[in-house]
Amino acid sequence: MTATRLVPRRVEKPWGRDRLAPWFADVPAGAAPVGEIWFEMPDESDPDLLIKYLFTSEKLSIQVHPDDAAAQPAGYPRGKDEAWVVLDADPHAALGLGLTHPLERSELKAAARDGSIETMVDWKPATAGETYYVGAGTVHAIGAGLVVLEVSQNVDLTYRLYDYGRPRELHLDAGIAVSNPEPWTDGRQPRDLGNGRTLLAEGPAFTLERWSVSGAGRIMPDGPCWLIPLGTGEGWLLDGPTDWDFGPASDVLVAYVVSTAIPTLWVPA
Repeated sequence: MTATRLVPRRVEKPWGRDRLAPWFADVPAGAAPVGEIWFEMPDESDPDLLIKYLFTSEKLSIQVHPDDAAAQPAGYPRGKDEAWVVLDADPHAALGLGLTHPLERSELKAAARDGSIETMVDWKPATAGETYYVGAGTVHAIGAGLVVLEVSQNVDLTYRLYDYGRPRELHLDAGIAVSNPEPWTDGRQPRDLGNGRTLLAEGPAFTLERWSVSGAGRIMPDGPCWLIPLGTGEGWLLDGPTDWDFGPASDVLVAYVVSTAIPTLWVPA
């Protein structure tokens, strides 16, 4: 079957940074900071999932994404669940996940308007190696001083609730309507699947694994499968069973859309 090498696209952001090494080449002197690098199909088609790196020097907006049921009537193909893999974190870096206590929607809207929402978000210390599955409806933010690899449903649909005074559009009515104004909980832990595979995160939209594998073998997904070899700046989309050689050793993130059971993905030669 076909293995398609994805094309990285740099996206300038006010909260981005100049230094992207060792994952990518640094931003040239005088150029705008880069906040995201998206891995896209060379034919510009839109598969179910999107892989991106995020590089932060400031906090991202406090935001929320709708689920499929809310996004599709608005004309979008899908909503947006996402997962974060923290690749690097400054000593005081933090991630905002859910709220510290439940709120009424009217209270959340008032807090977004007066800025007190920043103190109501549950800011958790971030550590390299952690993974979080952030379901649609979760009020969230990514803090400064982080490099995060994000896997998400492939839709550019974000409702900003608060942006620290930056001159960008907010989406209070739409965002409040799809928000779950409550604490975020996810008690699932990484799970060893054997053959060098670790289950990192799983949710309604997709599953994310991390592989520590070597040598040749066959990747046997039962649908589209995304491979992200860490530290290489590469991403691949496989459309079915594919022979693959990982060389002496590889550290790889593997994402695939949810199926009825975890497939037998990796069969060493």
